[in-house]
Amino acid sequence: MMGSGDMPVLATPAMMALMENAAMLAVAEELETGQTTVGGHIESSHLMPSPIGAEVVATAILYKVEGRKLYYHLSARMGDAVIGEGEHLRFIVDRERFLAKISAK
Repeated sequence: MMGSGDMPVLATPAMMALMENAAMLAVAEELETGQTTVGGHIESSHLMPSPIGAEVVATAILYKVEGRKLYYHLSARMGDAVIGEGEHLRFIVDRERFLAKISAK
C-alpha cells in the first residue's frame, strides 16, 4: 500500500482510490453490457491516519442520478472509526467508445 511521504501510514490518494473503486463497484451490476463508469470529480477529507497494512473498508452510497451522472457519498473506515469521507461524481460511459476516443488523441 502507498505510504504518505516518508510516513508509514495510508496515503490520502490511496484512500481516495479505495473509495472511488467502491463507487464503481456499487453500480457495476446495474449497468448495461459494454457500459462502465469513470470518475469526474472527487472531494475528500482524510480525518485520521491508519497504519500501512490496516484493514480499511470503503463504501459508496449513490444518492442522485441525473442522466449519465452518478453522485455518491463516500466513506472509508478502519474498524468503527471513519478515517475519510467525501463526495464523488461519476459518469456512465460506453467502454469501447470511451477507449476509442483516447486512442484517437
